[in-house]
Amino acid sequence: MKKLILFNLLLTSFLGFNGCNCSNDPSTWNSRKVDKWFEKHEWLKGWAVLPDASINKSEFAVSYFKNKERWDKAFSFLKNSDLSKLEIKRYDIDGENLFAPISEYLTKNDEDDTFEAHQKYIDIQYVISGAELMSIATLPMKKEILMPYDEAKDVELMTVTKADSYEATPDKFFIFFPSDLHRPGIKIGENKKVRKVVVKVKID
Repeated sequence: MKKLILFNLLLTSFLGFNGCNCSNDPSTWNSRKVDKWFEKHEWLKGWAVLPDASINKSEFAVSYFKNKERWDKAFSFLKNSDLSKLEIKRYDIDGENLFAPISEYLTKNDEDDTFEAHQKYIDIQYVISGAELMSIATLPMKKEILMPYDEAKDVELMTVTKADSYEATPDKFFIFFPSDLHRPGIKIGENKKVRKVVVKVKID
């Protein structure tokens, strides 16, 4: 009996020292565990579009497990909808907690657009048809506030000192958190028509 108790104590200490992989709290995961979970793509709910490499995997894991039902509904909507044929309007998936406007527009010139950020919602941005440039910067790169945060519209506009740019095409999607300053809709080459869905996931 004493040996069994001692064994259990040693096992508990060993798991604690090594950071037990059984934790369901992603905020405690190391990068290897985050990558392993992320790359399984089970959270995509069968949607056959890949996440862009720019996505903050750790932040997404924490948000996903905090609001798993909400994220599952979001990806189920993307998988089960014929996005190329939906009307140009807002689709309420779960009221103000989760909705998805579909839009069509011409891509803009680089100098005609500004960076934006949100506080109440996370964006899943997916170009259904066409292609555009997505520029992404982190909060320390914020330079000048062009429009202070508007709570009603959940948007702040700014310039940045530095940003990375990625091509957004129908084979991948992006996720933007409040810490992601982003500038979508920029032309690649010539100004061309783009059809896009932005799923807005409310932050609790």
